[in-house]
Amino acid sequence: MTASALSTDDVLRASVRAADGAVRAVTLDPRFQGLPDTAHGGSVLALFDAIARADARGAGAPARTPRLLSGTYRKRVPLGAPLTLSVAHDGPVTRLQLSDGGALLVDGAVGVADAAGEAGDTPRGATAAWPAAAAGSRGEMLPLSKTCFACGTENTLGLRVRLRIDDEHVFGVWQPTEQFRRSGGGLPVVAITTLLDEAAFWLGAAGSGESGMTTGLRVRLHAAVPAADAASPGGGAILVVGSRGSVRARADDPRYWETAIGAWDSDGRLLASAEITFVAVRGAARKLVNGLLAMNPPDVLRRVFPAYVR
Repeated sequence: MTASALSTDDVLRASVRAADGAVRAVTLDPRFQGLPDTAHGGSVLALFDAIARADARGAGAPARTPRLLSGTYRKRVPLGAPLTLSVAHDGPVTRLQLSDGGALLVDGAVGVADAAGEAGDTPRGATAAWPAAAAGSRGEMLPLSKTCFACGTENTLGLRVRLRIDDEHVFGVWQPTEQFRRSGGGLPVVAITTLLDEAAFWLGAAGSGESGMTTGLRVRLHAAVPAADAASPGGGAILVVGSRGSVRARADDPRYWETAIGAWDSDGRLLASAEITFVAVRGAARKLVNGLLAMNPPDVLRRVFPAYVR
């Protein structure tokens, strides 16, 4: 990365165009896309964290780990459009509301994990052998797109992660690139939140057989994410894994599927865990599949959306 180039983290922080006290003007770069014309949930959650940490530093408070990041996504978050973000500090918790005109899009909160009432150190369904088992599984490739912030092959800002699926897991090993290195050490939070959110989408899609979106993200950051060092053992790689066996549809509303995902470094240290809600939208996979068939073999899509691929 040249001195003049902006890292992914730089571009995310530059989404905040102006601030007027507790109200911030936000415009998200179109490259933070998840589903077409929609911001990736992981990028929005990481922006909330960046704002909360910047405010804490401005008040003379240190950034803390573990932290709990949460977001409830009520409507689609548009890209390249002016949005309004309201920020309020409630003791150790920063509360955020992202709006488009008069419509509330996302409710969020960032706080010290214990103060926010989060319990448990590992994702639901996780075991000590879980990361090793998934990393050793060959599985099958999950679909790729050209523009998605997580998997897009032509997204100049994105992770370009290649997730896989087998009978037990959705998983992937992501190698950080120069785009995700930054001065001061550590990887940006947006890499971790996006990996977790992307895995949750495919866990929900594989469980329901439908497309949809993640609507509730609860991410616990256990430790500072290490810097991307290609010379280190594992090259700074991050393993993200979700157990298909732990995915459950809600008894009161089977459109909603609860997923659990974790992210580990190459030394086996748990960096982050998440519980993410996926809502299935009947029929939405038809349009998604039609677009993805342009660059994915039918067999790849049939594994997740069998009702929509002949």
